[in-house]
Amino acid sequence: MGCIKTFAPLNALRALETAGRLGSFTKAAADLGVSHSAISPHVRGLEARLNVHLPHQEQRRRAY
Repeated sequence: MGCIKTFAPLNALRALETAGRLGSFTKAAADLGVSHSAISPHVRGLEARLNVHLPHQEQRRRAY
């Protein structure tokens, strides 16, 4: 038999897709009904699994 390929966890893919579509981890968390801190580990896990760095840093705006 050939080797069995493993797939990325669906929740991690959902988190990544939603964050990309909405442009924000905070908005993705609200859309998925989870906390902001639940999104980051999913994306980091995918980065480690795929051995890539995905741009996901949210920019905070400062009022001067």
